[in-house]
Amino acid sequence: MLSPFTGTAEPSRHRKMQRVTAVILALVISTAAAAQWAKICSSESANKVRGCDSQGCGGYNYPRGGKKHRGVDVVCEDGTVVLAPFTGRLLRQAKPYGNGNAIDDGVQLAGSGFCIKMFYIKPVKYSGSIKKGEKIGILLPLQKVYRGIISHVHIQNCDLTDPTPYL
Repeated sequence: MLSPFTGTAEPSRHRKMQRVTAVILALVISTAAAAQWAKICSSESANKVRGCDSQGCGGYNYPRGGKKHRGVDVVCEDGTVVLAPFTGRLLRQAKPYGNGNAIDDGVQLAGSGFCIKMFYIKPVKYSGSIKKGEKIGILLPLQKVYRGIISHVHIQNCDLTDPTPYL
C-alpha cells in the first residue's frame, strides 16, 4: 500500500522491519539461554559461588597466596553427584595439583562454545559425549585436604577468563 505522503510502500517496509526485529530478538534470547549453564551440583537448588572461609574466598580473581583465583568455586557437598553444565565432550583428565592427594582429580570438557576444567571430582569417565545436566562425577572429600573449607567444585575456563556470568 502506498503512503499518501510519500507515494511509497511504507506500511510494507514497517512490517519487514518488525519481522527483522523479531528475528534478531529471538536470536539474542536463544543465545543468552544457551549460554546459561545447568545446575552443577545435585545437592544444591542453584549454582552458588563459595563465599569466604578459613581457606580463602571462592570468587573469580580473589587473592590466593600472592596470586589470583582464576576460577570460581561452586558450592557442593562432599560425595554429591556433579552434573554437566552444558552439552559437549569430556576431553581428558585434569589434575589440579598432580600430587595424588584425596582431591587431585577432575576433567576438562568442551562444547556449546565453552572449554572448562572442573576440579575436585571423580569423573564417571574422562572422554566421550555428555549432555547438559548429565552426571559426570562425584565430588571428592575436600575436608580431608582443607579442614574447614566450604566444599565445592572448582570451575575454570580454559582461557582463564571469568566463568561467573554463565553460572
